Amino acid sequence: MTWIRHNLHQEGSLQQMTQAIGIGVIGMGWMGQVHARAYQQVPSRFPESGLAPRLVVCADDVPARAEEGRTRMGFARCTTDWRDVLADRDVQVISVTTPNHLHLEIVQAAAKAGKHIFCEKPVGRSPQETALIAQAAREAKNLSWVGFNYRWAPLVQFSRKLIADGTLGRLTHYRGRFFADYGSNPSGVLSWRFQRELAGSGTLGDLMSHVVDSALMLAGPIRRVVGNQRTIVTQRPLPAAGHGTHFSTGSQGPKAPVTNEDYVGALVEFASGAVGTFEVCRVAKGHGCEMAWEVDGTLGGLKWNYERMNELTIHLPDGNPAHDGHAILQAGPQPPHFAAFYPGPANSMGYEDLKVIEAYEFLKSVAAGRQGQPGFADILSVAEVLDAIQQSWSSEKWESVQSIA
Repeated sequence: MTWIRHNLHQEGSLQQMTQAIGIGVIGMGWMGQVHARAYQQVPSRFPESGLAPRLVVCADDVPARAEEGRTRMGFARCTTDWRDVLADRDVQVISVTTPNHLHLEIVQAAAKAGKHIFCEKPVGRSPQETALIAQAAREAKNLSWVGFNYRWAPLVQFSRKLIADGTLGRLTHYRGRFFADYGSNPSGVLSWRFQRELAGSGTLGDLMSHVVDSALMLAGPIRRVVGNQRTIVTQRPLPAAGHGTHFSTGSQGPKAPVTNEDYVGALVEFASGAVGTFEVCRVAKGHGCEMAWEVDGTLGGLKWNYERMNELTIHLPDGNPAHDGHAILQAGPQPPHFAAFYPGPANSMGYEDLKVIEAYEFLKSVAAGRQGQPGFADILSVAEVLDAIQQSWSSEKWESVQSIA
């Protein structure tokens, strides 16, 4: 399918920076390394921006991981105490890529230290911790950012523009899902993600936060929800301290209980009157990373699936019966940011490319001194929906989305 002619705003050049932006990363597991690589690529992918991030210091409580961050990722220095990162005068920006139970303490301290903060979702173990984190940054007037990388796929941003311009007409239905199978193997280790004390909720915070963020961005505010949840794999092998990820498998040694949920489903009613469903699962065998959504309006519809992130299924009938069907639109230089990676259409971007775009958008907001999206105000809106879903587990009825006290 040829590209639909659509007036997309093209990113203008930023005023050239005259100094580097000092970066500190707290938590040097897989995601901390992803953040470090993303910051490193910003100058080469977006040279017109003049942004010059400099990797100053990384922290991890496992000494080997901290040292690997220094030697492999190119930080000037490393530490096993995250407080050293906040005390470093060369650091203006921090990334928080730790387990969820550390988010609140670190972000509150970073806000007091005057650092701008990029925190991976769900930003705390619970909606209430998210609200406290948002309050800390707001009161300190720090710029904030949240790791909602799927929203930055060029075709997702293109879809956002189509919807905002009314191309789909009045929205009627929205279906969001995130099926993953990283926990489908019962021998998968009991990482922090499976423990309520360390992660808080399970798939509600880990996967549903992405689903809700996309829904709020594309379809608007949510009025009320009703949901359910299940823990399907109830015990897992204990992991070796400081090794592996939530994708790792263990031996048949000692096991311990899984203390949060594997599955969450919800019915949703949007403020606009549109209706929909959300569904997430981390033990869905055969689904590698199916973060997907479908949206229907009175004039057409769209479908997008991260597993085929460079394709958009689009239905925009024009009155000709021969055209009344779905077509596949391939990513190309027209949508935002694609041209920073490839000059021609039908080339495939990947997960870490989206993290590079995230890092660029965050640093751009820091350089401009203006809060961008998604910041902590946006994750708070997500948290309010998650809180209502969680309340419905106990009440077994529809719950209104409300502000978190």
